[in-house]
Amino acid sequence: MQADRRGQSRAGAESRVDHDPLIGRTLDGRYRLTSRIARGGMAGVYEATDLRLDRTVAVKVMHSGIGGGSSSGHSDDGAYAARFVREARAAARLSHPHVVSVYDQGEDTGSPYLVMELVPGHTLRDTITTQSPMAPRRALALMEPVLSALAAAHRAGLVHRDVKPENVLISDDGTVKVADFGLARAVTADTQHTSTGVLIGTVSYIAPEIVTEGRADARADVYSAGVVLYELLTGRKPHEGETPIQVAYKHVHEDVPPPSRLVPSLPPYVDALVARATARDAGLRPADAGVMLRQVQRVASALAAGMSNDHELTTDLSLPPRVSDDTTPQRWDEPDRTRTVARSAPAPGPARPVERSRRRGPLKVALAVLLVAALGVGAWWFGFARYTSTPGVIGLTQQAAAARLKAAGLEMKVGAPAYSDTVKAGHVMRTDPAGGDRVLDGHAVTITLSQGVEQYQLPDLTGKTLDQAQDALLAIKMSYGKAVEKWSNAVPSGQVIRTDPAAGATLRPGTSVDVWVSKGRQPVQVADWRGKDAGKARAALEQAGLQVETDSKYDDDVPKGRVISQSPDPGTLHKGDTVSLLVSNGPELVEVPRVTGHGIDSAKSDLQDAGFRVDVEHYTPYFGIGFVMKQDHAGDKVPKGSTITVWIS
Repeated sequence: MQADRRGQSRAGAESRVDHDPLIGRTLDGRYRLTSRIARGGMAGVYEATDLRLDRTVAVKVMHSGIGGGSSSGHSDDGAYAARFVREARAAARLSHPHVVSVYDQGEDTGSPYLVMELVPGHTLRDTITTQSPMAPRRALALMEPVLSALAAAHRAGLVHRDVKPENVLISDDGTVKVADFGLARAVTADTQHTSTGVLIGTVSYIAPEIVTEGRADARADVYSAGVVLYELLTGRKPHEGETPIQVAYKHVHEDVPPPSRLVPSLPPYVDALVARATARDAGLRPADAGVMLRQVQRVASALAAGMSNDHELTTDLSLPPRVSDDTTPQRWDEPDRTRTVARSAPAPGPARPVERSRRRGPLKVALAVLLVAALGVGAWWFGFARYTSTPGVIGLTQQAAAARLKAAGLEMKVGAPAYSDTVKAGHVMRTDPAGGDRVLDGHAVTITLSQGVEQYQLPDLTGKTLDQAQDALLAIKMSYGKAVEKWSNAVPSGQVIRTDPAAGATLRPGTSVDVWVSKGRQPVQVADWRGKDAGKARAALEQAGLQVETDSKYDDDVPKGRVISQSPDPGTLHKGDTVSLLVSNGPELVEVPRVTGHGIDSAKSDLQDAGFRVDVEHYTPYFGIGFVMKQDHAGDKVPKGSTITVWIS
């Protein structure tokens, strides 16, 4: 399912010896795969260059044919492809220094891929191989960032579901990061581990309830983390077998043994920490990774102080008692307190005189017995019997939670409700004390009921100023993203045009909302189009966002189709303004009167009245009669003002 890898490092050079057709390929024109880091049954991890941002990244690419529509022999190809998208979205919800960042997700020629932060270094598996069994302080130091990352995921409503050393990366500078949220899903009261009943994950670290019920919540990650801690301390996995089924069976039916069986020097409180985290009953484990992190930090402090034993810490971390056949409660890591007290009780001194000693002897014996009994009962009562563990009621209704708490001998109080992204409205989202925490018999456990997902409808901010828009977003717990300035003919300068997401969208608190703000009407520089082609003038002005109106007239000086004048004059206008163009029709054409045979005076008068100039020539031979014998353009249409030549005899 997942590639074994040495971090996301340049190690694993053996995987690069065989030819890989993806090396050298560029995904989506952006991510150039330069070398292979690791390869598994379903996907390969490659070192790549992000050509757009010029940085080195790690890219996980699903093998060709898986999830891409071709037959690959895997019946759950579609679900595995969906994991790529889910992994990107799950990791994108987390911003934490100990979580490997996912930058991008996409698909190239049918192969889904994820783009991740490149972590040069190695995995926790390599550390276990070379350094385990290791000192408990070193083991806890490695677990702290892992639990911190898981705690962030649990706070975000996510369960990792595949916690194992291979998914813990250690960079060259020692930074620890948790990777591969491909199995992560939101926590609900009915979170199923798989949709098909097939176990997903690594069986060596799998929680018992996943095997038996197919369900997982934050406590499943706690169990896996406890197994990893055991392996760091001992160098061995707690349950081993010839087949995965045998290992899974042991997780369900056998406790994780105390690590001190293999490393006798370990303090009892370290055994108790491992036992608490790996309790087969999920209700007895820390409620989430944040609780386990605090327990790890307490144990680390005790180790740093050099304490070989810390009875209070051991008691706090120890599992509740098991009832043996004679119904006497006894913790697996606790000696018989009564016998211990009996051995340490002072023996009665000799009496004086002998007779008084003989008379008081039975009384002293009786008192000693009563004292021993009282000390034993007191030790049992104050150190053990009065305490129980808070049962897990997360996801239950108020009625069901009350019944479970009552069965455990505890009272219930209902605190103020709160919003929850993962727990349905009316169901328990958290308790105080938390599930698995030590609590006095009869103590009241305060439950917090979910109000469901906190979400608000984005109001219409159009027309508001930027300050007003920011105030409105803060009032509904939205995050102001950025202001995008945009020219607008309809919205005055400084007012909101629109938002992204759009008004009316239902959003969760913290959603970033971008605001488009008007810069007013966009200015447009208008050129001088006089004497130029009117068609080109119209196209340019309309492309600039201006309205164009045209009129035309005859003009003896401006050729037809060219601009005679424009209004307003050339200069700065704004989009939507109107420009008027006066276009030339060219000179006016007038029909030339027919004056042949007319007297010269009459002919000149007719031609001049029609708007023409007259040029008189003598016809050869010239007789001086004064009649027009011939003329130019008789009956033709010519530009008004043209000169018409007539010939007279």
